[in-house]
Amino acid sequence: MAPPRRPVESGVPDPMPFMHPLLRKNYGTWRWHERPRPGVLRHVAASGDEVWTVKAGTQRQLDVYTVRALCAIATDLADGHLRFTTRSNVEFMVGAAERVDPLIARLEAEGFPVGGTGNSVSMISHTQGWLHCDIPGTDASGVVKALMDAVHHEFTHEEMPNKVKITTSCCQINCGGQGDIAINIQHTKPPKINHDLVAGVCERPAVVARCPVAAIRPAMVNGKPSLEVDEAKCVCCGACYPPCPPMQINDPVHSKLAIWVGGKHSSTRSKPTFHKLVAAGIPNNPPRWPEATEIVLTILDAYKSGAKPWERVGEWVERIGWARFFEETGLPFTKYHVDNWRGSRGSLNSSAHLHF
Repeated sequence: MAPPRRPVESGVPDPMPFMHPLLRKNYGTWRWHERPRPGVLRHVAASGDEVWTVKAGTQRQLDVYTVRALCAIATDLADGHLRFTTRSNVEFMVGAAERVDPLIARLEAEGFPVGGTGNSVSMISHTQGWLHCDIPGTDASGVVKALMDAVHHEFTHEEMPNKVKITTSCCQINCGGQGDIAINIQHTKPPKINHDLVAGVCERPAVVARCPVAAIRPAMVNGKPSLEVDEAKCVCCGACYPPCPPMQINDPVHSKLAIWVGGKHSSTRSKPTFHKLVAAGIPNNPPRWPEATEIVLTILDAYKSGAKPWERVGEWVERIGWARFFEETGLPFTKYHVDNWRGSRGSLNSSAHLHF
């Protein structure tokens, strides 16, 4: 075997030494796979070897006790092999069918639901929120916990027309990305500037350059170098806050949640699409975010009952039309919803510096 590749800043360590022996042995020679039940994958190689993968959900923000519990399950029932997906599911791999049921029983007994495969609501991808992020307007991981508690059945059962990818983001820079349904923070007021701190904390040219709509400019306030915001141009995106914390934009009253629908990364059956705004001004109401959760459940119920098999959420909406979508979900429709980007300079901003 070739020596492992050394990790570099632009890459990751060589995965082969940590890979399940059967995955290493049959690397690149898999013939077919199936889903015997929700949360379980069976891969069969050309050699006849089989690998059974059991996928379970986690609470996403893992404490040391949870990590030890997952490692103990892997040690006892999966020869010490586990891996985490990009959506923070945990997967255990075994080489025989008879080892699957004991693994599922142990996971569910310890509170880790098995599912997230096929036509289900998969684990919600999200940003770090209040625990790690330096610019959060909400706790994305908390929203995930509240939502996943509410859609537990849809995670453990494959009853949706197609897979449903939900994302959340704790700031308007939107690390959460596109999704069938996306829950993002929405700042509605320009930042409040602490002029006494700007000169000592912020590199003003960098802050000016960071603004996508050229709404920030240098200023002298009380004899000190500072910054000012042209509120007529400001789109309340929060991009100025990371390089300059004295430009505080988070607000317990005016920072809201917004829900977007119809995003898709894949090119399967239809091209990738941007999601579109369908609900805004939702209270940022921890720790359970009941208002946002209720809207997401309403959208999921309408999609589940109205979409054709294999239609993603955006494909379903495009077929029935946005007017019908708002009728089916009962969400209020305003002029700020569903912008098709043609002529949208008027609804977004008139600055020539606006860029995406």
